[in-house]
Amino acid sequence: MPFWDGWGRGAGQNFDSGGASGAVELTKRHSSVSLTKQGAATGNLRVNLSWRMRTSDFNSKPRGGLLRHPLQMFKPEMVQAQGPAMVNVDLDLACMYELQNGSKGVVQPLGNFFGSLNESPYVQLSGDDRFGSASGETVYINMDHKDDFSRLLIFVYIYDGTPAFDRTHGVVTLYPSNGPRIEIILDERAPQARSCAVVLIENVKGEIIVRREVKYVYGFQAEIDRLYGWGLQWGRGYKKAKV
Repeated sequence: MPFWDGWGRGAGQNFDSGGASGAVELTKRHSSVSLTKQGAATGNLRVNLSWRMRTSDFNSKPRGGLLRHPLQMFKPEMVQAQGPAMVNVDLDLACMYELQNGSKGVVQPLGNFFGSLNESPYVQLSGDDRFGSASGETVYINMDHKDDFSRLLIFVYIYDGTPAFDRTHGVVTLYPSNGPRIEIILDERAPQARSCAVVLIENVKGEIIVRREVKYVYGFQAEIDRLYGWGLQWGRGYKKAKV
């Protein structure tokens, strides 16, 4: 598993309403939202990854977005018992950053690059959830330093276990300081993918734009780096075993 091994240098507000859920969903059709225009480009932006394993629809056809009630899509069928059908997957939430001064790097569990909220890069990971708990994993972004940001890429990768994005109900949710939460659902089928670039947060002439990406890759962080031209140097790393 690669990890970043050093410090380098170098749209409109459209969305689908979540109705009673109090959220908006970024989709292929309506893929971006301006935090600046909704007055949410200050304070701490919380980005959360939550996921649950599922087995019921592993061999079924892809579900249509209009055939399921919006409030039900976030209620996956839980695996009730351990056994051969249980797939071990460890999803990690991470963020590549590029600052206006040219600084680049990554915030992620692998390598213990947890970042800092009040010092550069003004992005911090709360911890490492290896079991898909209710709280999931969270990245905090200090939007009071938005002028220091050039772009931030939120991505998810499978650190360990079977490549099984199609067997997890993954949702990345952004909680701005103002306005509704923003949800990006990872429900597209990419059975062999190990990483997914989920959302890009860009400073466009002082306006903070959030744009849905949801681009799956079959490698790890280095492949996402190449896809977006970040230009970091990557090496192989491992997590310490939990006791």
